[in-house]
Amino acid sequence: MKDLAQTNTSAPWAEVGKPHPHESAVLHVCGTANYTDDLPELQGTLHAALGLSTQAHAKINNINLDAVRAADGVVAVYTAKDFPGTNECGPIIKDDPILANGKVEYVGQPVFVVVAHSHDHARRAARLGKIDYETLTPILHPRAARDAESYVLPPMSLSRGDAQQALEKAPNRIRGSWQVGGQEQFYLEGQIAYAIPKEANGMAVMCSTQHPSEMQHIVAHALAIPSHSVQVECRRMGGGFGGKESQSGLWAAAAALCAFHLKRPIKLRADRDDDMMVTGKRHEFHYEYDVAYDEQGLILGARFEMVSRAGFSADLSGPVATRAVCHVDNTYYLSNVDIRAMCGKTNTQSNTAFRGFGGPQGAILIEYVIDEIARLLGQDALDVRKLNFYGRNDAEGRNVTHYGQKVADNIIHELVAEIEASSSYRARRLAINEFNAQSPILKKGLALTPHKFGIAFNVTHLNQAGALVHVYLDGSVLVNHGGTEMGQGLNTKVAQVVAHELGVPLSQVRVSATDTTKIANTSATAASTGADLNGKAAQDAARQIRERLSEFAVKTYGGNVADVRFSDGQIYCNGSGIAFEEVVNKAYFARVQLWSDGFYATPHLQWDSKTMTGSPFSYYAYGAAVSEVIVDTLTGEWKLLRADALYDAGNSLNPAIDVGQVEGAFIQGMGWLTTEELVWNANGKLTTHAPSTYKIPAISDCPEDFRVRLFKNTNVADSIHRSKAVGEPPLLLPFSVFFAIRDAIASVADGKINPPLTAPATSEAILRAVTAVQTL
Repeated sequence: MKDLAQTNTSAPWAEVGKPHPHESAVLHVCGTANYTDDLPELQGTLHAALGLSTQAHAKINNINLDAVRAADGVVAVYTAKDFPGTNECGPIIKDDPILANGKVEYVGQPVFVVVAHSHDHARRAARLGKIDYETLTPILHPRAARDAESYVLPPMSLSRGDAQQALEKAPNRIRGSWQVGGQEQFYLEGQIAYAIPKEANGMAVMCSTQHPSEMQHIVAHALAIPSHSVQVECRRMGGGFGGKESQSGLWAAAAALCAFHLKRPIKLRADRDDDMMVTGKRHEFHYEYDVAYDEQGLILGARFEMVSRAGFSADLSGPVATRAVCHVDNTYYLSNVDIRAMCGKTNTQSNTAFRGFGGPQGAILIEYVIDEIARLLGQDALDVRKLNFYGRNDAEGRNVTHYGQKVADNIIHELVAEIEASSSYRARRLAINEFNAQSPILKKGLALTPHKFGIAFNVTHLNQAGALVHVYLDGSVLVNHGGTEMGQGLNTKVAQVVAHELGVPLSQVRVSATDTTKIANTSATAASTGADLNGKAAQDAARQIRERLSEFAVKTYGGNVADVRFSDGQIYCNGSGIAFEEVVNKAYFARVQLWSDGFYATPHLQWDSKTMTGSPFSYYAYGAAVSEVIVDTLTGEWKLLRADALYDAGNSLNPAIDVGQVEGAFIQGMGWLTTEELVWNANGKLTTHAPSTYKIPAISDCPEDFRVRLFKNTNVADSIHRSKAVGEPPLLLPFSVFFAIRDAIASVADGKINPPLTAPATSEAILRAVTAVQTL
């Protein structure tokens, strides 16, 4: 049917493009928003806890659980042999057991699950298991994994041009190594699953997860039942950040296993320490680089090697490494490049998705290299960045990425110019130089960093979504889609899209819990695609209802279908406005279908994983930030004084939510690069497994002067209302914080020496870098 585009000139953006509050904001503030642990417990509910390995790498000779079974309140204990189906939760490669079977591969790996009458009883009993181990030699560091050629996947490589020749003939060449640490997702709501047995061996699982369909598959395989017998539901999460994409599977499957055997509801809730000990984090990356450049700082050729800490299994390490390879260019054209990426197998937690999904780890490497080059040439790093930007059009010949995708919508030149001016970057640079010349202890630093981030799943088939829209006789609308709400405002945006499509106030639209019995075969809410995919699917469903109502209205009131408008709760037809609910009621009695399903698949995507070439992204989201810091060179303490961020959200669906997402991503990314340090001891135990030892940013770490704006732009891709994703890309904006700290440290030697500062730039790391600069 013909697409009936909205034509109401008085309200062309009736409900999208407005700064509506989050749909659950009032519930959040009042404490009445229900999370999985808030659901009323059914009669007979029992509680489970996991028994964890104390060895990093060992064979299991014997498991003695007599003391566990005899503990107060214990009902049952289960191990790997008790799965009716497959003891496996690996999302891609089946190398990740739900419960360890014959061998453990990291400290904290679940070995058994105990069920008791209370959460406390279960946790206490889980500590009583006695396991006889035969210790094996662990690999605990990514570089050690590389040296031993210990990988969870074969190494990958991508090249363009002749990097070796460019390196050999270049007037300047820089070599070095560097590293960035991992990061704990630290969602406020920990991992949790509530499994409820149903008739005919069915299983319902209420789960805090970004990927209900994956949980459905894992539970079905574990229990050896068909997928249609498993229902997974998630109303909302208290944060996910990627940590609940694949790794919620272990918790869902363990709870379902207990419920399956006992025929009673089972709740498995992880305490913070257990959660951090069991689950994977952002991948730590180690780099080797060799870069050629000319006297102005133009990069002529580069060779990059990246080794990630994958942990003991593959999980999502392959796609993470792929995205890192695709984002190592960031906003810069690399004519001759050779990139190699390895996923090091280590006897630590199996690392997984985290906001940015390898993109930040790839992009920050080129930013580090440019920062090095600029200081060696005595130039402002911003000028070197501008020199290396992608071209704006085909005539410049610098607008195709190293993996073969054309950068068709490059607005980084204009965006950076705007924030350079609005932040008074040049004037502040001069003022900071004057301050540092007169201040021997306290040093200020300033940096402006850009980003370009590809939007879509690297795996093409995942770029699809479905939705259901129901219109009721009172004019209210219910929407269900395959995305999950983790606080990012997805449901709010989808509701806005549907309200706009039907011309009704947002208050008339409600989004229900994500449920595998309503929308099947969904993709994870990840890769910043939530609003893009589910918004389009919901729009498709609502459009079909609008078209039916338009045809009915013309039959009833006269006029032409092309002239029918939906706006402000009215349907305008043949010169008159009729209340939406009135038309709906009449349509019902005329037997017009008032519900519809919608579907969307992102077009024009293609990717060859063997050659690592193609067009894997629908479009690019751009941004830039300027950060000013002050560093105490005696203590390593620092403070972010001011941050300016400019983000390209296209035609924003909801500016208020998008600005909030940019602010949150900025602070989270700043934590990754400054305060959040993961530490394993010599025995492979994670020692930073609680808020007492792992430091996420607090309110006092936020700058008092924090200026976030959205860049005025329209997406060249046919995204939902020409908006752009805003989930992951802004996490790259706080690169500017790290390089501002590095700039401040460099001023100790008048900016002539490159400080050996690793990330996270903790106070200890800052002091080491200051000492190095002072002694060189």
